Amino acid sequence: MPRRTDIHSILIIGSGPIVIGQGCEFDYSGVQACRALREEGYRIVLINSNPATIMTDPEFADATYIEPITPEAVEKILEREKANGTPIDALLPTLGGQTGLNTGMACFDQGILQKYGVQMIGANREAIWRGEDRQRFKELMHEIGLKVPISGVVHNMEDAREVLKTVGLPAIIRPAFTLGGTGGGIAYNKDEFEEIVARGIDASPINEVLIEQSVIGWKEYEMEVVRDKNDNCIVVCSIENIDAMGVHTGDSITVAPIQTLTDKEYQKMRDASFAVIRAVGVETGGSNIQFGINPADGEMVVIEMNPRVSRSSALASKATGYPIAKIAAKLAIGYTLDELPNPITSKRGKDGKWELYTSACFEPSIDYCVIKIPRWTFEKFPDADETLTTQMKSVGEAMAIGRTFKEALQKGIRSMEVKRYGFGLDKNDKWLNSRTVGFQPTANEERGQDAHTTNWPIPEDTLRRKLAVPSQGRLFYIRYALKMGWTIEQVHELTNYDPWFLGQMKELVEFEDELVGFHTYVETQKANLGVIEFARLASLLPKAKQLGYSDVQIGAALRMSPADARDMRLEQGISPVYKLVDTCAAEFEASTPYYYSTYETPFTVNGKPVHEDEIRLTDRPKIIIIGGGPNRIGQGIEFDYCCVQAAFAMRELGIESVMINSNPETVSTDYDTSDLLFFEPLTHEDILNICERLNGGPFARRSPSPGTPGEGRGEGLVKGVIVQFGGQTPLNLARGLQEAGVPIIGTSVDSIDAAGDREQFRDLLKQLGQRQPENGIARSVEDARKIAAQIGYPVLVRPSFVLGGRAMEIVSDEQQLNH
Repeated sequence: MPRRTDIHSILIIGSGPIVIGQGCEFDYSGVQACRALREEGYRIVLINSNPATIMTDPEFADATYIEPITPEAVEKILEREKANGTPIDALLPTLGGQTGLNTGMACFDQGILQKYGVQMIGANREAIWRGEDRQRFKELMHEIGLKVPISGVVHNMEDAREVLKTVGLPAIIRPAFTLGGTGGGIAYNKDEFEEIVARGIDASPINEVLIEQSVIGWKEYEMEVVRDKNDNCIVVCSIENIDAMGVHTGDSITVAPIQTLTDKEYQKMRDASFAVIRAVGVETGGSNIQFGINPADGEMVVIEMNPRVSRSSALASKATGYPIAKIAAKLAIGYTLDELPNPITSKRGKDGKWELYTSACFEPSIDYCVIKIPRWTFEKFPDADETLTTQMKSVGEAMAIGRTFKEALQKGIRSMEVKRYGFGLDKNDKWLNSRTVGFQPTANEERGQDAHTTNWPIPEDTLRRKLAVPSQGRLFYIRYALKMGWTIEQVHELTNYDPWFLGQMKELVEFEDELVGFHTYVETQKANLGVIEFARLASLLPKAKQLGYSDVQIGAALRMSPADARDMRLEQGISPVYKLVDTCAAEFEASTPYYYSTYETPFTVNGKPVHEDEIRLTDRPKIIIIGGGPNRIGQGIEFDYCCVQAAFAMRELGIESVMINSNPETVSTDYDTSDLLFFEPLTHEDILNICERLNGGPFARRSPSPGTPGEGRGEGLVKGVIVQFGGQTPLNLARGLQEAGVPIIGTSVDSIDAAGDREQFRDLLKQLGQRQPENGIARSVEDARKIAAQIGYPVLVRPSFVLGGRAMEIVSDEQQLNH
């Protein structure tokens, strides 16, 4: 059936300012919708108030209103568009997060949409209400024979106390019509209960909260489902939370596809997902549905569903390559899944029509593993409670793709950009530091960071608390426990991590012991820190790379620099290959160049090793753009905006743009924003690997050592790398890339350093005769004390090469200065 012809102009509501729980994933979905609907010839009107988004660029909608996202503002827009002779026919409220959904609901309830003859598409008012209203959703689940936790819905404290008598403590409090668990939490005692219920009633726009039986410790799963008007339903992606129930899914480490269910259990959950989306009545578009499963007996309960696209939708899109928001927008205007091409495995012919390889009705199948790890910013708020509960606290996330869970986990950890380069074996590894005297890695990206001093071993009560209480960094304490000889059962008892995941982590720990065992530390020979059994190492290095170990980790294990570790593996011919993200596990040809790296054992053809690399390259010149990585406070969507605009500019100039990023929420990681997309960690190693692969060979180093790789120029396809659009992350990588011979274009590395290094910037101001507050440069606490005494308190401490004032503080006395 063709698209609808009774509507001509569509209003899309954006999500407004970025808040914790509602990030740039809705900019991604909104941009996809704008592009998809304009492609079909509709006039698009957009309301959003966020100036940092790509969505609010004038080119994405026919009319863009930078206005508060309120019913009053929407009514004014409807009035003005009608007066201009371009009346709006339809409202699409499901792509702007909770803000867009609640505003659309309010416009319907206040009669604004009816007044101007505007209909809701994607999901109507009743479907949204059935999915978001806690009481109605609970009733629906009972009607279709699905279990939900024992619960009660209340609107005041008196009723809440009555429900508590049935539910008991601990209790989960979930406000209605909020995002990211806003206002909710877990109450372990009556004081917490009353505090959280009061907060939840206030946070809910209808003053309603669900008080729910605790299923803390149960396994949590999420199904990303799409439905069309002919009742075709597909699961785009199945996601498993590694953290158990009790941690909001946005704060949980997650893996796709689901790893620990049998096929029978998975099919049961799949059938339940379709039953839920049908009962709620989401006629067209995507929804995510969450389930809890009791690991003791397999009992399954429905937790909740979102009748709109979400952060999980963005993750599912990037994990599979399936553009959920684009498909949802096209379904909303009348198409069915079988009529739409899957743009990943289809392409346009010379006549402009799609050559269909697979339709959007095919469920994606993936032959790799995807890990999502949240990014918090607790370091900027030392008084904040780091305990993770049902109210989301993460400000961003990174995604990594590998052929195995182990590889994806290690890539995911180093994608977080928190100075960790995998599952241990780096300078912040307390276990390694406790056993090494004088060891200091020298990775390019570690400039200016001091090794942590730690007390070891960790007291058992401290370790038990770190494992039992969900918080940032719990993953590393699991490793410490395994290193100390704890069994999988002991760790499972405290963390509720599924034993399968813990088994995978234990295998990494066991391999790490084998890798470290190759080095014999000779304390007296400071110039020659290790003796390596190269014959055995030749067989171990490929395995280390297949398990996701970075050059930084391998260098740490073997007491050498990351650069030396890189040279060692290159001399043995160990380099990554690049695989396609194609939605179909290589069953059909992919038309979009969307890649991830992995290390594989080569197969032999005519006695020669062959690496199965799926990358397809043209001989056109290429410009690489390094993205901003996971969102954090101080580095957000504005840098993604810049990167996307750079890619569009390259396209206008006829130059191939190459995007490297690790953030699943962003437009920059959309499959069609750039000519080539690499979903990779933003580290020196990973980016240099891509640069050399695209260049057709190593770059000429500025000071090559005789006999080392990197002396040849190669084919020279990479004409430059742009680092100035992705925020502080690519800026900090620029010097190392330049030293490897990679051409940095735009702002030079020396200029970047002149601005980022406080000492260089101070000297520059002196040369220019510009005034600056009295200051001094400290490289130790002792230096700092002398300078502060000379200047006089209060003083401002300002680190070099940081963004958003990280670790910057006004200091009033010497005690605070020492801290």
